[in-house]
Amino acid sequence: MNFGYSQKVETLRQRVSAFMHEHIVPRHGQWLDEVHAGHFPASFMEELKTKAKSEGLWNLFLPHLKTDEPGTALTNLEYAPLAEIMGRISWAPEVFNCNAPDTGNMELLHMFATPAQREQWLAPLLEGTIRSAFAMTEPDVPSSDATNITTSIRRDGDDYVINGRKWFITNAAHPNCKIFIVMGKTNPDAETHQQQSMILVPAETPGVKVIRNIPVMNHISPEGHCEMTFTNVRVPATNLLGEEGSGFALAQARLGPGRIHHCMRSIGAAELALELMIARSQERKTFGKYLHQHGTIGEWIAKSRIEIDQARLLVLKTAWLIDEVGAKAARKEISMIKALVPQLHTTVCDRAMQVFGAMGLSPDTPLADHWTWGRALRYADGPDEVHLQAIARMELAQSKETLGAAAAYLTVPPRD
Repeated sequence: MNFGYSQKVETLRQRVSAFMHEHIVPRHGQWLDEVHAGHFPASFMEELKTKAKSEGLWNLFLPHLKTDEPGTALTNLEYAPLAEIMGRISWAPEVFNCNAPDTGNMELLHMFATPAQREQWLAPLLEGTIRSAFAMTEPDVPSSDATNITTSIRRDGDDYVINGRKWFITNAAHPNCKIFIVMGKTNPDAETHQQQSMILVPAETPGVKVIRNIPVMNHISPEGHCEMTFTNVRVPATNLLGEEGSGFALAQARLGPGRIHHCMRSIGAAELALELMIARSQERKTFGKYLHQHGTIGEWIAKSRIEIDQARLLVLKTAWLIDEVGAKAARKEISMIKALVPQLHTTVCDRAMQVFGAMGLSPDTPLADHWTWGRALRYADGPDEVHLQAIARMELAQSKETLGAAAAYLTVPPRD
């Protein structure tokens, strides 16, 4: 394993950083003003997207781009440090067409869409002219186990008819969201993991309704984390993504890269929080000493550096594994970073907020928004507890291969 940045990646890091500092960071205040005034997307977003595309900083996340598709085909390991830089500003990934949930949806379409589906939906997503949403989570069942979903996808002649209720559907309030990938059950009587299917539902289809944009930690995200209903929604059978009964497998294929992308961006948010904490601790005095001269805050700085670097290395290892053996074989490491990194994200942001005092709770720094999203990530793509259980199961299964080997290290031999 070699996680050193190649010259190619180092050059891209410098270019993405320069773009952020020149075009994105100076616009953050304007973005906040416009969004809080109800103007979304921000007036300058398309201008920045066009500029990023012209500079070759586009679709950096997708490793298997075809020659006629726009973007820069990078491995997960190559993409990780670039996503980290983007993660410093919440809306920056969209500028590079690397924003969730579109990245996961493009991965799905890239792997499983028919030629007609690719032309109709993947092509404009790759160009950044539309947005998309992934509708899986439901309010009435514990959706951390996707086999529990109850939305019905029923075959009716040449169509499918969809009925169900979803919530926390990211992007559903975005005015450019044109397509939903909906997960539901086509055959409730099939084997547990073959009951589900995915289907493409255009946003303007009759029966699709956004009920509300749910606040997250009392914050409203302009792109939306929405509650929705699908009432007798009828779409052509050709809108099925993959095959009937493949929905669970498709979801796992989508969530692997999606989870690691979240973690990459969280490392960037934590890194920014540490930088702000250090800067504040060197300019502010209490009781006659700079803040960093107080033992507690010096310890926070040191612990944050250790924890960020630990987490980054595990994320890079996971990215390398996905590149080498695929997301399925790297599922333990994916669960490990998903359980670890959001905790790191909120911990470092919390320390930085404390160093800033009351200012850390205000919009005068990005810390409160970063903390809020870090807390939400402990649910997104599976709650911590589910990932921890998955890791434990895999560890126990692996231990069976060497069962009894550890007994040799016991001072007292095990009893029969």
